[in-house]
Amino acid sequence: MSDRKRYVHVGTGQRAWMYLTALAGKHADAGELCAICDTNQHRMDYWNRYLGEKYHFGPVPAYKAADFDRMIAEQKPDTVIVTSIDRTHHYYICRAMELGCDVITEKPMTIDAEKCQEIIDTRKRTGRKVTVAFNYRYAPRNTKVKEIIRSGLVGTITSVHFEWSLSTSHGADYFRRWHRDKLNSGGLLVHKSTHHFDLVNWWLDTQPETVFAMGALRFYGRINAESRGIDYRYYRTRNVPAAAADPFAYTGPQDPHWKDVFDNIYFGSEEEDNYYRDLNVFGDGISIEDNMGVMVRYKNKAILTYSLNAHSPWEGYKVTFNGTKGRLEVTAVEVSAYKEKTRQEYLPVDCPGARPLEPERADLVPEILFQPHWGKPWIIDYPEVAADADHGGGDELILQHLFRGVKEDPLGLAADNIDGAKSILVGIAGNESMRTGLPVKIDTLVKF
Repeated sequence: MSDRKRYVHVGTGQRAWMYLTALAGKHADAGELCAICDTNQHRMDYWNRYLGEKYHFGPVPAYKAADFDRMIAEQKPDTVIVTSIDRTHHYYICRAMELGCDVITEKPMTIDAEKCQEIIDTRKRTGRKVTVAFNYRYAPRNTKVKEIIRSGLVGTITSVHFEWSLSTSHGADYFRRWHRDKLNSGGLLVHKSTHHFDLVNWWLDTQPETVFAMGALRFYGRINAESRGIDYRYYRTRNVPAAAADPFAYTGPQDPHWKDVFDNIYFGSEEEDNYYRDLNVFGDGISIEDNMGVMVRYKNKAILTYSLNAHSPWEGYKVTFNGTKGRLEVTAVEVSAYKEKTRQEYLPVDCPGARPLEPERADLVPEILFQPHWGKPWIIDYPEVAADADHGGGDELILQHLFRGVKEDPLGLAADNIDGAKSILVGIAGNESMRTGLPVKIDTLVKF
């Protein structure tokens, strides 16, 4: 009898690829993929063909979402992997626990306080395990920061400034698809920033106490476009002649592998559920913000100032830790402006003294820099990963942890439902603060 754990997977969009290919390939000896579940049959059929062609795996039974309980009863999995649309996470997480399964869920764990409380209460009642896949914790750059802060090199951290930039390709993507509706995603403060708030909670080994936020839709959307003299009235952009001049128009990936994936799981599956992946970012129906600023006070009295911009020419983050012994600065360029398809040539800049920055110098910035209060600054190295490694190299490492485990976890990389709650509650509180104009106490939202 096999001692491999049994897994079923719910939600077979793009993010499912990481887990499905891991269980069909590199980690097949550690875990058995028993079934997949989705609202869209065409999408599930494609993944079965894909895994068969690429890994000589399967096919596995495919269940529609309405048959989730039947899938659990028939397949008897140890663990349910959840990568469905954000607003449905809580249902599958809680139902899986009620039916006797552990859960691995993509971030965000859920999108509002009520659903968060339901997950906390269900886990207490059932005693099952919930793991939130915070892959950014596993990126070598971020684990190095954790080690530095824990070592005491910077002293006690008094304040943090965290700036995250989403590029005009990736950032715009959240305004093309289901994320653009806040009822689906909780907005970027929940869907995207949960990564960042989790990193701060983890780096500082504390939890948020009070949140104040401001934000607005300032760039994307029809009204903003029209105020800048842009009038794009089409609904979708793929194969739409009128969208040819729109640099934000989405036509799908150029890479042959991902083009095949998207042509099937998205464009080829539209007739079944009318889900469109290529909506006009300058159209109507967008209810999330693209510029946000947040202040957070933590239980250890540290203060965070955080900003997120979703229309930047480059992608990455800058984090500064001010401590009682000095200042730690982290700069991560994840997608250089020179790698963006719309940034491959210099455009004229009407500014006296402006000159182009040479591409070979664009990314030459110290990534981790420590400046003591007295003395010269130091650059701190960390293990390098491939330039195209997903989430800074975190995806590969978290899969190892999820499916094979580790003997020791001295940095506390594994995240449970409480970690998942503490991260999303900053974004949830931020949404409430933006709505009311008032600061929000975290302990008024849920009870742990």
